[in-house]
Amino acid sequence: MPTAVSAGSAPRAPKPLYLNFGFQVLAAMVIGLILGYIARTMGPDAAGNANWLTQTLATVGSSFVSLLRALVPVLVFTAIVASIANLRELNNAARLVWQTLLWFAITALIAVVIGITLGLIIQPGVHTAVAAEAARAPSSTGSWLDFLKGLIPSNFIGLQASTRVSDSGATTSLNFNVLQILIVSIVIGIAALRVGPAADAFLAFNRSFLKIIHKVLWWVIRLTPIGTIGLLGNAVAVYGWDALAQLGWYAAAIYIGLALVLFVVYPALLQANGLNPIRYFQSAWPAIQLAFVSRSSIGTLPVTERITEKNLGVPREYAAFAVPLGATTKMDGCASIYPAISAIFVAQFFGISLGIEHYLLIAFVAVIGSAATAGLTGATVMLTLTLSTLGLPLEGVGLLLAIDPILDMGRTAVNVAGQALIPTIVAKRQGLLNQAVYDRGESVENLDAEAEAVPAQ
Repeated sequence: MPTAVSAGSAPRAPKPLYLNFGFQVLAAMVIGLILGYIARTMGPDAAGNANWLTQTLATVGSSFVSLLRALVPVLVFTAIVASIANLRELNNAARLVWQTLLWFAITALIAVVIGITLGLIIQPGVHTAVAAEAARAPSSTGSWLDFLKGLIPSNFIGLQASTRVSDSGATTSLNFNVLQILIVSIVIGIAALRVGPAADAFLAFNRSFLKIIHKVLWWVIRLTPIGTIGLLGNAVAVYGWDALAQLGWYAAAIYIGLALVLFVVYPALLQANGLNPIRYFQSAWPAIQLAFVSRSSIGTLPVTERITEKNLGVPREYAAFAVPLGATTKMDGCASIYPAISAIFVAQFFGISLGIEHYLLIAFVAVIGSAATAGLTGATVMLTLTLSTLGLPLEGVGLLLAIDPILDMGRTAVNVAGQALIPTIVAKRQGLLNQAVYDRGESVENLDAEAEAVPAQ
């Protein structure tokens, strides 16, 4: 039983600034930018390959993301199963699910309207210096058939293999389809509830396993500053900022739209629901930072779920369900702002007029289409889905690929911010939010010590 702290106890001395997690990540971003610039100025080696510094940064960054992604399948499965088992203790479980999906759609619609408006005002496809020769069809495309196929698990763990053939040979990579893992987890969780007492041992094991995964997750989170150096440094070294000169208006439109959603729409929604926006950003910033440098909503999922529960005060029973669901279907950056502005760019570049019916289709794809590409990789799939639905040339994708990694950082940050925002708003509206935790604005570096002080349930 934990010992209570007496009222007369001296307050704990604040940690030195260099031990602050947020400071460490910001310092790592600065170091990563510097090292990336140095690596880019060094250029390739004598054999024409990436220099040693670029290779080192790439290895450090990819290793960190691999550690995060390695936890995702088991985290999603155990968290969803546990959350479904715990949702039975809530009287309004079905209402929580529908409220979550409704708010996903509302914010996606707001984001796509902002994207369409900026595309029409800024006209990035008219004010561009990119050459027409850069137009080429992408190697992979998205379609509504992918959505239907993605709903059906190909195996129990949602594992998929893909082979890429190049001049140097064929390489095969393995990836987890998170949408399929989500569906399997929901089915197993519901089945466990229907089985009754016979499933109690399984559910108890699942809860214990989830606690272990959370502990391992915390160890990985502490490596974020190191991973940030590699990820951001490699992005600067490999891609640089040269292509921005040709697509400056397009990049500006994307980032203005992302900023409006993140710093205007989201705070307005929080304020409308009686929540302090400053507290939200203070609590959610570690996940938003990690999303920006890692460019992976799935890789950031463990951190997003942790801060939503521990920092923002969303009940574990609900957060463990809503956050993984959001990581696969809630993408205001990749599925709303980006495809809306990009589709208008392609239409303007090729001189194709769009009517009101086309803009309605863009909104439809943005609200519904993010789920269709949940298990696929990259925002390019979402863009090709939008272009094909509108009947626009898929070759327009090639015009935008040069600066896609630069845009992807901002897109992913907005995605993750929305994935933490919606569970917070829904929990508040349903009277489930722990207001004291939210108002405290707990920082992520204090969570581990707090978890150690709480006895196991």
